[in-house]
Amino acid sequence: MRTSLILPEELVDEARKTLGFTSKTDTVVYALREVVRRGRTEELKAMLGKVKVEFDPTELRKRDRVRVGLK
Repeated sequence: MRTSLILPEELVDEARKTLGFTSKTDTVVYALREVVRRGRTEELKAMLGKVKVEFDPTELRKRDRVRVGLK
C-alpha cells in the first residue's frame, strides 16, 4: 500500500541506522512487524497459567500408530 506519513526524520534515520537498513520503507515495515510481534507475545504472556495442557506422549504415539494402521 502506498501512503504518505509525516514522520520525525531523525527518528527514522536513527532506526534505519540501528537496524542496518538503507531503505526507510524496510525500516517502517520492520518496526510495524516488531510492534505486532510484541503485542502477540504480551497476549501469550497474559494467558500463562490460564491454559492447562495435559497429554501423555505414550498415548499419543499409540493413537498415531493406530491411525496409520500399524497397531
